Order: sequence, then structure tokens, then C-alpha cells
Amino acid sequence: MHLATIDWIILVAFVAMLVVGALATRAYANTVAGFLSANRCAGRYLMTVAFNMAQLGVITLVWYFQVGYDVGYTQVWWGYLEGPAMIVLAVTGWVMYRFRETRALTLAQFFEMRYSKRFRVFSGIVAFVSGIINYAIFPGVTARFFMAICGFPDTVAIGESVIEIFPLVMFVLLGLALFLVFAGGQVAVIVTDFLQGLFANAVFVFLCFYLLWRFDWVDLSATMLALPEGTSMVNPLGLEAEKNFNVWYWLISAFTLFYACRAWQGDQGYNSAAINPHEARMAQLLSGWRWRVLMLVTIIVPLAVRCFLTSPEHADAAATVHEVLAAQPTDALKAELRTPLALAAILPAGLLGLVVAAMLGAAVSTDDTYLHSWGAIFVQDVVLPLRGKPLSTKAHLLLLKVAIFGVAVFAFTFSLLYEPTQYIAMFAALSATVFVGGAGCAIIGGLYWKRGSTQAAWSAMLTGMGLSALAFAIFQLPGERVSGWEAMGGAAGSAGAAIAWLQANTTGQVLSFFAMAASIVVYVSVSVFGPRTEANLDQVLHRGAYRVRGEHADEVADPEGGRPRTLMEKLGFDREYRGWDRPIAYVTVGWPLFFTLLFLVGTAYAVWRKTSGDPISDQAWSGWWHAWTWIVLWVSVAVVAWFGIGGLLDLKRMFRLLRESQGNERDDGRVDDRPATGSGTAAADGSANPKNPS
Repeated sequence: MHLATIDWIILVAFVAMLVVGALATRAYANTVAGFLSANRCAGRYLMTVAFNMAQLGVITLVWYFQVGYDVGYTQVWWGYLEGPAMIVLAVTGWVMYRFRETRALTLAQFFEMRYSKRFRVFSGIVAFVSGIINYAIFPGVTARFFMAICGFPDTVAIGESVIEIFPLVMFVLLGLALFLVFAGGQVAVIVTDFLQGLFANAVFVFLCFYLLWRFDWVDLSATMLALPEGTSMVNPLGLEAEKNFNVWYWLISAFTLFYACRAWQGDQGYNSAAINPHEARMAQLLSGWRWRVLMLVTIIVPLAVRCFLTSPEHADAAATVHEVLAAQPTDALKAELRTPLALAAILPAGLLGLVVAAMLGAAVSTDDTYLHSWGAIFVQDVVLPLRGKPLSTKAHLLLLKVAIFGVAVFAFTFSLLYEPTQYIAMFAALSATVFVGGAGCAIIGGLYWKRGSTQAAWSAMLTGMGLSALAFAIFQLPGERVSGWEAMGGAAGSAGAAIAWLQANTTGQVLSFFAMAASIVVYVSVSVFGPRTEANLDQVLHRGAYRVRGEHADEVADPEGGRPRTLMEKLGFDREYRGWDRPIAYVTVGWPLFFTLLFLVGTAYAVWRKTSGDPISDQAWSGWWHAWTWIVLWVSVAVVAWFGIGGLLDLKRMFRLLRESQGNERDDGRVDDRPATGSGTAAADGSANPKNPS
């Protein structure tokens, strides 16, 4: 076992902090809106830190560790392709602002408001099925990570009984996540995710400093420059031989960032938790700092691991790691375990405990968020619409908890039986696109285009679902079976050959893109050439006569929510940007804008140098990344302090608002024909708006 006494003390103290934080929220989840969306009381910094931690699970880190180990800093360069999309998302509050205006508790509730109840139920089923399949590998990946980094054996003998450690670790992790969710619903999720985020961000920044001290840049650079031609970790134009994480991967990622914004429902509880739409927009704007600076750990760690495993200087210390990796049955499993095994050998006592605790926070924050989301979606968007009649608050909350427990049981069982056959990134892309492929159209069209029709939403969803499910099935087929079909000849042989070609020459990311593109074409075509409908977007978004009191930050100056007047307002900086909002937005947008311009100029220059026969040397690229690393690392220190202070102030404000708020039993996710008042409330009781006639 790798953990020393000090490491165990750190872990126990960390878990105790989470338990205390969850127990402090018990009184605030006694209504459906409280359990599902923290009664819409979360501020921007609290949302940012907690939401970022919810998305930063162990499986996400393992995913990015795999990417970083293969392509290093080139992912940063091509990741700047996402710059324009991130700027638009940040300034406009793309999707997030308008979705919060709907006051829907789930995405499918909005689908019923905008399209139909049948579409709500169907999309709820698709979201739930694709979501639990996507999530179902999380506990297994997480458990294997902790077994590797902590040095747990596969089995432990107690008397004559032999206990398997893998299912035991999964059971403990899922049990802790369930406790947090049951203690206070989305309130507990936000509070504990925030505490974990504060801790993990600080630990990850310190870990980067330590690894850069432990491994000299000369050694790190030599490791990167030793890779074969076409698989560069420093030269973004040197990825000719990279199949999985090449330029196309990042182009598709940039497109997906814009198209699928908030379509993925694994963290849907955060979508409706903000105090008002502007706070939701500011949280989305601030979240960009995670990708710009706080994710530096996903580059430094795999780079240090590669240096440790390949440098002759560390050969003796790395021998045990190589031995364990060689015993793994698949390349995907080797890639999954490589980083935790190496970190256990690299880090000293104390720091190892801090890192394990931070990773535990990453694991639990994602588990509790996903369990809460998928359980809520099943109840809110499948069971209740089909049932028709409302439940009592007590019965409703009990049903939510039963569904959440069921999701945990399914994920535990699936992970126990599943054997990794492909990179996590590709599994995640395909399984998520089963829902996201068509849902992106339905969301964007529903929020921004009054011509988007119910028939178009159905057509796009079926198209994206069908193509993504087919691609998902293709990549899950084992190579031996495909080879057997090829050998049979005839139709089976042709099918086998086609599948073998797809597996060898494409990735899940590419096929996901085609599913999304086809869904867009179908949605637009059916809306334009099918039955003409026009939705009342003012009613859906609670604007104009349907405006809700207390929902907008500019009500005093602009009680009717008028149209943008100036150029800045048309660009997205409307009258709700007040006080420090604009400087914060300018700085937050200025960072990606600067690096986007740098990317465009730098790429053009690098291509010109390469075509002229005098390419920029890998050594020069390495020098650039050395300087970039230290700049970003020190900015990370400032961002961690900034978000920590702001988040603590927001946490105090959230508890005050929760104490002051009165629960509304009818704010439970129903969409019915209750009349809107037209004078400042969404419905007679202030819950979500009535069904939109389109």
C-alpha cells in the first residue's frame, strides 16, 4: 500500500469536511425545487467553482491524462480553435441565459413547454438511457484509479473469506455520493462540490509547482522531443501520425462546445440553480477560466509521468509500474492505469495524501451530480408526465431518492461487468451523442428560433439518436468478431469489412460530429419545408408581458426588458452588466481573444515556415511552451484566490436566501394550462410558465 499515516489523516479529515457540509444543508431540500435546483439561490462564483468541480471527475481527469500523454502541448494550441466559441458563450450567455429564463427545472420540461408532452417524455427517456450508459463506466474507472494510486491489492483474505477490493471501492465511493445527495439534494451537491473545488484547485496548482521542480524542464523537453515523427507533443503541425487526438478532434470539439451547450444533462441541476438569468450567464462566463488555466494539471501530470516512465534516469523506480502495466489485458486499460501508478511512485507522503483527497473530491463531486441528475430526469421527465397527476411533496422527494439509488445500482453493476475496449474520450463522445446529437438542435432552435417546430424536434432527435447508437455499437464490437464476419464472405463479409474500416480509420469523435451535422440539416429542413408554426418565445422566456418579478438584474432601470440599444448591448453586454460585471467580462473575454489571435497568426506563420522549407524547430516550440507554462501557472494562483473569495461570499448569501425563501409546492416541474397573469408572474403561483401554444 502506497499511503502513509499522514495521507490517511488527510483523507479522513477531507471526508469529514464533506459530511459536515452536507449535514448543514438538510433543512433546505424539503421542497422539490429545493431538492432539484437549490431553490434557485446560487451566485456566480459558487456556481462556477462547484459546477467546474462537478464536471472534473476522476474519469474526466483520466481522459485528459490520456490525451496529454499522447499529444502534450499540441492540445493547447489546437484547443485555441475553441476560442471564438468560448467568447460567444461568455458574452451572450449562450443557451444558459435563455434556459434559466424559462424557469424549467429540467431540459425536458422546457421541451414540453416549447414542443409537446410526448416529446418531453421521449427526450427524457433518451437522455436517461444514454446518460446512465455514459455514466455507468465512471465508478469502475474511478475505482481502478484509486486502487492503483493507493496500492490496494485485488483481494483481501479475512479468515477463510476472500473479498474483492474493486467492488468494495466502488461501493464506498457510490455510498458517499448517495449520502451527500440524500442529505440535501442540489443544495448539498453545490455546497460539497464547492468545498471540494476549493481544495482540489489549490492542490492541483501546488502539484504543478512540485512536478516542475521535481522534473527539470530540460528533462521534460527531452522526453517530448524523443517521440517519433508525426506524433509531436510540442509542434502542433507535427501530428500527421496521431489518429485519436489530431486537429480534427479539436475542430469537432470547438463545434460541439457551441452546438451542445447545456445539452448534456449529467449536471442538469446546475442549469436552474442560479439566482437569476444574469447570474447564470456570469457563471458560464467565469467557467471559461477552468479550461484556460486550471486545467494545466492535465498537461503537467502526464508530461511528468511520461518523463518518469521513459527516462533512463528513473528506470529503476519505474520498473514496478512497467511490470503492472504489462500485465493489463488491453491497451485502453493500460492507458487508464498509467498515471495513477506513476503518481504513486513519484509523490512523497503528505503530497500523495493531498492529491488522493483532491481526486476523491473530483470523484464524489461527479458521482453525486450525475446520480442526482439522471435520477431526477427519470422521475421528472418520464414518470411524472406519464402519471399525469401530481404527487405530494413527501412522495415526490421519496421517488426522486429511489430513482437516484437505482442509478447507483445500475452503474455499480455495469462497471463490475464492463471491460474497457477504447479510450474514455471516445466512449464518452459516442454514448453522449445518442442524446446530444439531436437535442442540440431542439435546444437552440427552441430558444432562439420561433419557426422551430415540434415535428423538426422529433426528426432531429431520431436522426441523432439513430446515427449515434449505430456508431456506438460499431465501436463496441470486438475485433475478433468483426474479423469473423469478414471471413464469412457475402453480405456478412462486406458488413464486417465496412465496420473494420470504420474502426481503423475513424474515431467516435468524428462519427459524433456527423450525427450532429445530420440532425441540424433535418431540423432546419423540417421547420422550413414542413408545417409552418410560430412559437410565442416571449411566453416561453418570460419576457415582455410574461416577465417574472425578481428574475432580472436590470428591473429598476429597465422594468420592461427593452431591446438592446447600443452596439455593446447588441454584442451581449446589456444593461444587466453593472458594477464590476463589465471589467470582469472584459478580462475574461480578453484572455481567449488574445490567444485566438495568437493562434491565427502563429499557425499562419508556422505553416509558411514549413512550406518554405524552414520549419520552426521542435526546440523552439518547447521554449515557447516553457514560458507559457509558467505564465499560466501564476495566473492559476490568482484565479484560485479570486474564485475562492467570491465563492465563500456567495455561499454565505445562498444560505441567507434559502432561510428567507418560502417553498412553493407547485414549483415541481409540471407544465400545465394554469393561466399566466401577464403582469409579472409566470403562472399564478410563480412556478414555471404554462404550456406554450406553438
